[in-house]
Amino acid sequence: MPEIAVNKSIRSDKVIFYFLLFWTILNAIQAYTLELQGDEAYYWLYSRYLDWGYFDHPPMVALFIRIGDSIMHNEFGLRMITVLTSSASIYLLWLILKKYAVDAIAFVLVISGVFIFHIYGFTTTPDAPLFFFTVLFYFIYQQYIEKDKWSLALLLALIVACLLYSKYNAVLLIGFTLLANIKLVTRGSFCFIVVLATALYLPHILWQAQHGYPSVNYHLFERSSDTYSFANTFSYLPGQLLMAGPLIGWFLFYKAFTTRIKDAFIRCLMVNCVGTLIFFFISSIKGEVQPQWTFILFAPLVMLALIHFKQQGGRPKWLLPVALVNLSIIVAVRIIIIMGFGFARTYGHLKSYYGFKEWTNVVKQKAGNNYVIMAEGFQNPSKYNYYTNSLKCFSYDTRYYRLTQFDIWPMEDSLQHKRAYYLTYYPIKGLTTDSIKVAAGTWYSAWVDDVRTYQKIKFETSSEKITAQPGQKIVFNLTITNPYGYPVNFSNAGCLHPVVMEGCIFKGDVLIKSQKAPDNFNRIFLRPGASTNYVFTLTSPLNKGNFDVVFSLRTDPFPGSKNSRIIKLTVH
Repeated sequence: MPEIAVNKSIRSDKVIFYFLLFWTILNAIQAYTLELQGDEAYYWLYSRYLDWGYFDHPPMVALFIRIGDSIMHNEFGLRMITVLTSSASIYLLWLILKKYAVDAIAFVLVISGVFIFHIYGFTTTPDAPLFFFTVLFYFIYQQYIEKDKWSLALLLALIVACLLYSKYNAVLLIGFTLLANIKLVTRGSFCFIVVLATALYLPHILWQAQHGYPSVNYHLFERSSDTYSFANTFSYLPGQLLMAGPLIGWFLFYKAFTTRIKDAFIRCLMVNCVGTLIFFFISSIKGEVQPQWTFILFAPLVMLALIHFKQQGGRPKWLLPVALVNLSIIVAVRIIIIMGFGFARTYGHLKSYYGFKEWTNVVKQKAGNNYVIMAEGFQNPSKYNYYTNSLKCFSYDTRYYRLTQFDIWPMEDSLQHKRAYYLTYYPIKGLTTDSIKVAAGTWYSAWVDDVRTYQKIKFETSSEKITAQPGQKIVFNLTITNPYGYPVNFSNAGCLHPVVMEGCIFKGDVLIKSQKAPDNFNRIFLRPGASTNYVFTLTSPLNKGNFDVVFSLRTDPFPGSKNSRIIKLTVH
């Protein structure tokens, strides 16, 4: 290699080194100073119950958190591996692009201006390991295209398994990569990759089967909307442009999609980038597409854009000042969030980063070492558990909410017939006697003696969609299953809090009607793991329309749990 080229390569590596140093320090500061977001606390609970799968996601995020949290139990410890793998991902991108002689300054300008890279440079959700293994996949795949070596095939199999253990979106990366180079199937090493990756992923598949495929049901059915919302589709593309950079996002997409495909690797990047963008655009028909769901497309996006610059003879001169302004906006926002200035404490999801350490301390003082029960989703209960470093707060998933991992963990079993501190967002007449007012918000509280809940009891029916006339009596043949490790008796004799089974009819999020089961339900006794049949007759609404039916068990003072899947009811 000529001496000029060697010196240029050394200078480029120095630019990347100093950029990565700055990047790592900035992410570490933000990881250390900012309180946990609710999802991060939830995934910390994953790490306390290590398993082959979870209700919402595969387990890789739990491993990321467990490693760092075992070193230090604070916000930086939880986010440590994310900070390190974020920097490692950027360096791997640089190594991939070295083959195309990409300019180091252009690389820094583009990478530092992609907004989503800043968000997940420290935030620890399943997207963090997914992105790291995505870039690692491209790094090894680039070599595998050129050299059909068994050592590279082994690495790819391991990486593919890690991708699938990170987030289900990985299926898109794997599928589009194969679509871009279908000739791979003729390689003997490719079959080895498929077999080994499948074998490594088998424990998660078995976990799903043992738990009734909760992730499949949630992501493919529970999250899907029956009605189309134009707002979801309309906001999709602007959201992607914002994630690519407030000022340069449109330019990166334009350059990426007009890159000349000169080899199999560039074709792989193009198919993945375009394919992922289109896939989630189509998905917006069935419901909201959150901007971070497309995270895997931003690795090929930046690589394609930078390759395009090289194909054109260099970056445009105007890119430097615009990119610097773009970066200044992003860094300013990050500083505002770190310091907690202005809108940061009041705007949308950002406000959940502040005030919950104080909130936890106040609740802990009142609850002592007793269990805390909250009926407001999974995020705040998870924060209480994290900041007390305990498993003392239980999320009561109501009939108005979706199921979560709290419906699988054994936490509910531990609080039966115990005294618990009940915390709600709203006052309950005749129950709540105290309130907690802190910067994070206001809560109302009460003590519940002899807690009695049945959140894990399952009502199953073969009916998923039914039609009825107004006021028609609908007969449901239910199978009631007791998954607990102890017998369940629905009798109310001598119980402080009676249990009621109800058939609930919803119109959207609004409860239209709840119908109580006859007294014969309270004579049911189920041994651990046992099931029984039960006939429930539900009267349909008098008004025509589309409704949701849920079967629920309610014990005072709780609003009732979601004990069945949603059944679609059409009254015509």
